[in-house]
Amino acid sequence: MQPARMGASRNGSARRSPDSAPLRHGGRFAAGDGPFAALDLGTNNCRLLVATVIDGDLRVLDAFSRIVRLGAGLAETGCLSEAAMDRTLDALRVCARKVRRWHVAALRCVATEACRRASNAQEFLERVERETGLALEIVSPDEEAFLALAGCAPLLEASDPAVANALVFDIGGGSTEVTWLALEAGQRPRVVDWLSMPVGVVSLAERHGGDQIPQDVYAAMVEETSDGLAGFEARHGIAGAVAEGHVQMLGSSGTVTTLAGIHLDLPRYNRAAVDGTTLERERVLEISHALADMDWAGRAAIPCVGPERADLVVAGCAILEAIQVLWPVDRLRVADRGVREGILFDLAGLSHRMPARLAPSGDGRVAPHAAE
Repeated sequence: MQPARMGASRNGSARRSPDSAPLRHGGRFAAGDGPFAALDLGTNNCRLLVATVIDGDLRVLDAFSRIVRLGAGLAETGCLSEAAMDRTLDALRVCARKVRRWHVAALRCVATEACRRASNAQEFLERVERETGLALEIVSPDEEAFLALAGCAPLLEASDPAVANALVFDIGGGSTEVTWLALEAGQRPRVVDWLSMPVGVVSLAERHGGDQIPQDVYAAMVEETSDGLAGFEARHGIAGAVAEGHVQMLGSSGTVTTLAGIHLDLPRYNRAAVDGTTLERERVLEISHALADMDWAGRAAIPCVGPERADLVVAGCAILEAIQVLWPVDRLRVADRGVREGILFDLAGLSHRMPARLAPSGDGRVAPHAAE
């Protein structure tokens, strides 16, 4: 897959800041070359990974993550605000410096739901490239879903022939992606179908609030998410497969990693402790309801939540609860990985670590779906 060039600007006459010379984007190279980098700009977070390949696997050299809230106010205005763009540019300048410091051989930078929806996204991308040298590519919902899945796929377990399917989800700031997979021992996971739903933690929290959340408001958030998932369930009968014990569940997002950190009682967030851990369904719901019953200050005082996530985590819990009520898999495996790792696997040519991109579902369809 050759990275697209959506949103890139090459205006040589534009004035550039001293550290904003164009960076090398795209490309692939053999294992052992590198380093290489992946940048994921979402509605809420800006994330960068720099890695190389050692013994056929990724070795992370540098990482960066900052909550930028690029999509703040977008649902109301349809535009990225000046404050949000300024916050995001500050983070992107850090990313650009890291990319230059490591002299990366290949780079892909993607932007997701906030930039897909904003009327001024093109102007923002041109400003980013002019001021940082980073050429951001707006990816489609299905490409985002595939990259997130590709990053998480190594955590799937395909050794039990009775567990023939997996449900993988990624709760983002502006959208939630759900993927239904077929599993077979010794084979790459096969994508049957996926759903992109324009419900995320930022958009949901802006509509319903992020301080003290009444029970009826929390229930409304769960119901809104459930409505968006209903068509996907109707097409595939996933709940029936869950009832028969044939489904494993894997979640990737700040919501699930936050809940895992709380479950582990971590004094501060630790990716190594969280990534790959397993949460019982009842424990997920217990923590979610406890967070929903707190006010902003109570949630902010929890080390793995903090003030940056205190107004968003309940919306994430509502999305997660809708998923787990509709599809009550007993155990949820937690992934602190996603789009960035998927990009890196692709750039490095590690196709054996990635799922098959798309295969027909039972009714012959191959196209991804948006929520009805």
